[in-house]
Amino acid sequence: MAKRGRGAWKRQADEFMHQLGGFDGPGNMFGPEARRRAERDALRELDLREKACSSKNRYIDEEDALEALEACERHGRRNLRIYRCPYCDGWHLTSKPQR
Repeated sequence: MAKRGRGAWKRQADEFMHQLGGFDGPGNMFGPEARRRAERDALRELDLREKACSSKNRYIDEEDALEALEACERHGRRNLRIYRCPYCDGWHLTSKPQR
């Protein structure tokens, strides 16, 4: 029977952890989960930006947004409001009530 020292045990443990999912080592078992969550959060942020900003008309200042709001009202579109965008610092129109 071969004698196994700490070094052999550590190599075996590291290899086992790596096979489980690419862990960076036994001290970082949750590394892949943290990376997955970070990627998910980044994708969520991109989706929010697309929905709240990129897919809408942007107005440079509040005055331009108010003009667009008045034009919409003249053409029959009611219950709109303007808001300052946290993503682009411009102004957008929305039909959602203010919180």
